[in-house]
Amino acid sequence: MTLQIIEYPDSRYDTLKKGFNLRWPDAPSQACAQIAICETDQDVVQALGYALIEGMRPTIRSGGHCYEGLVSNNPKGLIIDVGLLQTMGKTVLPDIGAVYQLGPGIQMWDSYVGLYKRYGKTLPAGSCYSVGNGGHISGGGYGLLSRRNGLTVDCLSAVDIVIPDRSAVGGAALVHASDGSGNAYRDLFKACRGAGGGNFGIITNYYFSDLPDAPTEVVIGKLAFNWSDYSGADGREKFKDLLQTYGQYWVDHDADAQGWGLFALLQLTHSSALQFGLTLQFCDSNGTAQDLGIYEDFVNLFEAFEPTDLTTYIPPGTTPPRGRLVGQKTLPHLHGDHRTIDWLYATQTYNGSGDNRRGKYKSSYMKQNFTDEEAYAIYDALIAAAPPGADLSHSLVQVDSYGGRINRFPGQNNTSVAQRASVMKLQYQSYWTDLSADAAHLQWMSEFFAKVHDQTNCIPYDNGNTYEGCYINYPDVDMIDAAKMAGIDWRELYYPGMVPFLDQVKKNIDPDNVFRHALSIWPQTTNP
Repeated sequence: MTLQIIEYPDSRYDTLKKGFNLRWPDAPSQACAQIAICETDQDVVQALGYALIEGMRPTIRSGGHCYEGLVSNNPKGLIIDVGLLQTMGKTVLPDIGAVYQLGPGIQMWDSYVGLYKRYGKTLPAGSCYSVGNGGHISGGGYGLLSRRNGLTVDCLSAVDIVIPDRSAVGGAALVHASDGSGNAYRDLFKACRGAGGGNFGIITNYYFSDLPDAPTEVVIGKLAFNWSDYSGADGREKFKDLLQTYGQYWVDHDADAQGWGLFALLQLTHSSALQFGLTLQFCDSNGTAQDLGIYEDFVNLFEAFEPTDLTTYIPPGTTPPRGRLVGQKTLPHLHGDHRTIDWLYATQTYNGSGDNRRGKYKSSYMKQNFTDEEAYAIYDALIAAAPPGADLSHSLVQVDSYGGRINRFPGQNNTSVAQRASVMKLQYQSYWTDLSADAAHLQWMSEFFAKVHDQTNCIPYDNGNTYEGCYINYPDVDMIDAAKMAGIDWRELYYPGMVPFLDQVKKNIDPDNVFRHALSIWPQTTNP
């Protein structure tokens, strides 16, 4: 066995008890007692058995990017770290045949490089290099190629997962879950395709029967807009028009397969950042950037909104480099900075996670364009002065393009990602460094989100007419109370229409609720 147990005063303990969001653990009393460093499947079985014998609550970490305290807030508990489970290769499974195998500890950039160099393949996954496969894939997995190729879980064919098992030695067992004929864990596999993050067990391998071919080249671009051009009543109207121009494009082109290679992120930073931006990537259906008509038409939609050069902060991981690089073809006839570049190099350009710091996050899925009221609420929050104690220059709402292939992927009903009619995904983010600023940032974010959703009881839920709830990989514990005040089960926000199914899987696989956290699956309205 290679299992290591780390605890205080080991020099690694203070680092490994926390993750990307330095708000957690939120007090010394909330920190875990130990961290189990696993390198093999059997290490994970042993670690879970150890936790059960010692009466310690297990939480799971791969890359450490959980945005809430679902992992690091674990008083006297055990963090089971699978970050060193990094198998990558091809194998043959008896139930489904030849597959690609990826370990949960492989981080995004290493997944992209390894799959590309070995096989010319890729994942339609995220753009932050240090995010681990483990949590990212189990929560759905989404990124710059998802409109073109679907979600990461849409490609997933099987998992190996360690679950509680009273009949096994040590109380834990490694099982194989797939949709293969006769597999005893077909429901568990479906649950792991979008609702697997710390709910049922510990995934030790992901298997894919097929993966998308990596594009050869893409065009990437950036438009920036000066907040100084959006002041006053006229600026408020212009901002609304820009936001609705952006939103209407995704409504109108959701079914246009020729344009599914276009991905955009509208980064609406607080006005104290001085600019907000629009980041783009595009490739044809054949994986090249030879025909740029769709891309150019989209960029030209924003001619009337005074695009300019980027000179200030835009969130890390989404900013193409300025200036021409050797071998790149620039597009000087378009406003902004646009260039054709090899896909792998573009992916490297976008792969930035930013500093480990304090943060708060919220999310929503949108099926329709922004209403005037929503656009005004976003503008008002971003143009208003920061509350005392808060620097909002690194705070924003990012409006990502969604839909396309995601909404039309064959077999989507065999996943636990129910959001299959949205055309945009909103990601609210605020970053800061000082503990003393926590309250001000949290209050600003809460009020911002509530005002945007003022017409729907302050949450993105209206029986599926306009919204499809929230993204579980952007967990937000505030939604528990907010949903309760709106008269719904908070789980309907993250898993609309899926709750009875997930409850039953939980009862079957983990009846003792070994795997539990603030936003875990549990067959009642609130966790015990």
